[in-house]
Amino acid sequence: MPEYKAPLRDMNFVLNEVLDAESHYQSLAGCEDATPDMVAAIMEEGAKFAERVLSPLNRVGDQQGCTLNDGVVVTPEGFKDAYKQFVDGGWPSLAHETEWGGQGLPESMGIIINEMVGTANWSWSMYPGLSHGAMNTIDAHGSDQQKETYLTKLISGEWTGTMCLTEPHCGTDLGMLRTKAEPQGDGSYKISGTKIFISAGEHDMADNIVHIVLARLPDAPEGTKGISLFIVPKHLPETMNDANGVSCGSLEHKMGIHGNSTCVMNFDDATGYLIGEANKGLNCMFTFMNTARLGTALQGLAHAEWGFQNSLTYAKDRLQMRALTGPACPEKSADPIIVHPEVRKMLLTQKAFAEAGRAMIYYCAQLVDKVKLSDGDEKAEADALLAFLTPIAKAFLTEVGFESANHGLQIFGGHGFISEWGMEQNVRDSRISMLYEGTTQIQALDLLGRKVLMTQGEALKGFTKIVHKFCQAEAENTQMQEFTQPLIDLNKEWGELTMQVGMKAMQNRDEVGAASVDYLMYSGYVVLGYFWARMAKVAQQKLAEGEGDAAFYQAKLTTAQFYFQRLLPRTRSLVVTMQSGSDNLMSLDQEHFSF
Repeated sequence: MPEYKAPLRDMNFVLNEVLDAESHYQSLAGCEDATPDMVAAIMEEGAKFAERVLSPLNRVGDQQGCTLNDGVVVTPEGFKDAYKQFVDGGWPSLAHETEWGGQGLPESMGIIINEMVGTANWSWSMYPGLSHGAMNTIDAHGSDQQKETYLTKLISGEWTGTMCLTEPHCGTDLGMLRTKAEPQGDGSYKISGTKIFISAGEHDMADNIVHIVLARLPDAPEGTKGISLFIVPKHLPETMNDANGVSCGSLEHKMGIHGNSTCVMNFDDATGYLIGEANKGLNCMFTFMNTARLGTALQGLAHAEWGFQNSLTYAKDRLQMRALTGPACPEKSADPIIVHPEVRKMLLTQKAFAEAGRAMIYYCAQLVDKVKLSDGDEKAEADALLAFLTPIAKAFLTEVGFESANHGLQIFGGHGFISEWGMEQNVRDSRISMLYEGTTQIQALDLLGRKVLMTQGEALKGFTKIVHKFCQAEAENTQMQEFTQPLIDLNKEWGELTMQVGMKAMQNRDEVGAASVDYLMYSGYVVLGYFWARMAKVAQQKLAEGEGDAAFYQAKLTTAQFYFQRLLPRTRSLVVTMQSGSDNLMSLDQEHFSF
């Protein structure tokens, strides 16, 4: 049966040996208590909860799903009790300000716990995950009264939160939304409209649900400039009795993540309260969306890690055929399938994406800490770098996470197609990650169009300088040349490709759209290459010094070599397709698209 074991050794390797978490936390005001011992203790307790409480519920959630009865959503068996344990353990308050009931630990600590929780049971993790985004939004843009009323309850876990953006007719184009907000003269508003695809929109796990809702005021301008943001609770805090004109109209019938309630939410003259300035709602909502995008990047890691763990166990146990070089286990009727090169390739692909994806996300999490807790140039630099890396993390890691989930199913063969092994659930659950919080295509346009070309390449330079300095520092280290030389070449090519696309786009803006996804995937492979090079450097040092677990460090080095020799070369085909232009996409007249 499928299981999850928190990879604490690898998580600590990234945190302490690659990213030097101790120095990072000591450099941040208010994070001095995040010592290695404290961090290790928190991670160990988080691992116990993920492995013992959430992992056994993963298949339960998929089989039972959520049910809607008379407007009330009932979650799968065990979900509600698991949430109570989560709240009793103080996990929702981990990375929030003490002023509002939080524990005051850095945001990156919350992301580390979220990895374990999400890998063990992604559907369940979405309930507190959506709350985290609501907390960040109210913390950043809410009034002190709103924080006292709503933020304290969200941080304690007594209430949960959602984000209510899209509507049936508009999808990602939020400028088209129609939900209305009518001022009432007492500072409140009446919110009316329908929102779709609302994760955790209604459930039985908490006393109240705080919806963060985009809507239009009566005199609002058209498009995205006329959107405001509102807090709309399921129950008004003053009474907590009757529903506040908020109801779940239906549950979506989904391909995966069955354990999470994805709702159509109806707002019928529901009382709401403005967050931030009128008609500036989309700006405020980006606080929520950016939090959610990093969370979705984490989902890509989660499905790669879960797929790898269960595939590896199966590949070591499943006997089939003999190794091409002769029997590896002559005492058995056949050899375990891990002896076959193509099975090894799939396993190493999962491993390479999961471990470098973890390094990338933890690095981004440290940037989040700096944005929140630093000031001046350090804060500005971290913010710019995080803005550049977020669309890559969200889109690239979910794409390769889905690939890794599919490799898991393939390794199991026919058994992978059978539900009891969990591999087909992992594929189904992972597929949504490339869609919500902005599809891969939307993220690609954001990266190439807004983050890179609109800054005239400055956002890209912020990261390529980091790669350049790393390679420069290793210039005399001959052992590192197999990693640094490809990075040097790619770093140079990255800028040249950007220039080429930018020049073409000056003549035809479709060139940006035509190149964007290839550009994003190219960027993702280079970014992960940088993190694999950093991990290889640490592994080489530890092996040379004879410190620690030699087998662990050798596996790191070998996986880095696999990545550079087998996965990083995918950039070659992406260069060709990226440079092929928009004509092969746009020259066929619409009327000639037929069947």
